[in-house]
Amino acid sequence: MTGHIPVLMVSGISLADAWEKSLIALHEHGCNIKTEYDKPEDPPSKDCSMNIVVEQPLAEPMIHKDFPGGLEDLQEYVLEVLDGIKDHCVRDASDDPDDTRWEYTYHQRLYAYTVPGLSEQFDQIETIVQKLAKTPYSRRAQAITWKVWEDNPCYDPACLQSIWCRILPDENGEWILNMNIRFRSNDAYRAAFMNMFAFIQLQKRIADRISEISGHNVTLGRYLHQADSYHIYGSNFNEFENRFLKALADRTFEERTYRYADMKFIMDDAIPGIMEKARNMGRKI
Repeated sequence: MTGHIPVLMVSGISLADAWEKSLIALHEHGCNIKTEYDKPEDPPSKDCSMNIVVEQPLAEPMIHKDFPGGLEDLQEYVLEVLDGIKDHCVRDASDDPDDTRWEYTYHQRLYAYTVPGLSEQFDQIETIVQKLAKTPYSRRAQAITWKVWEDNPCYDPACLQSIWCRILPDENGEWILNMNIRFRSNDAYRAAFMNMFAFIQLQKRIADRISEISGHNVTLGRYLHQADSYHIYGSNFNEFENRFLKALADRTFEERTYRYADMKFIMDDAIPGIMEKARNMGRKI
């Protein structure tokens, strides 16, 4: 219907399967709309509101070969989100209004959320863990990133908005951790795969931590990735068509994907170099 942003939903067994299906659905059924980042010569983006269900988040093959970037980039992003290796790159506007470093990192917002006037930093992920370990069926186990006082006027505000977790026992009484992730804006082609891969690693870390303190074995249930604006920028259409769509026609699904178990040693071997690179980032001149 004219003027209505499409609402799409896809489901896949593995992450690679679900992400691939989401791009196909977006390409075929998304609407055309401008963005605030377009250059005058850029065509409009392809956009929709998207719900992506990964039914078995750790199922293989987990990695899609056609996400822009490589295995080292993927490992770097996981470390950035889970371990905060780039938190020192966030600017301190109160100390220096001309500081042009990053506005935020997801790790900082999730693990050390701050509020003006309060000295306490809020570790929202540990709060989720403690709440679900005590009350696994709670509907209140969530973390947020948005800071109204910073993000409303910001040029590049946080895209991730919230994380919500809840546990449902299976027929054997085993605790199954389900996770919902919501983005206000998500670059479907250039960013979404790495986003989902990292947050599935976070889902596992939360499950392991709940297991540790509750005495219950916690495994992963479905992962739901929701994006208000799930888009491919018009400036990326040529690359998307010549790389992603061409691969669909030319290669089998097995040829388009990696098993994470087979690639993990490569990603692990890259960690020392990634850490050194991160240490040298964000230094004020």
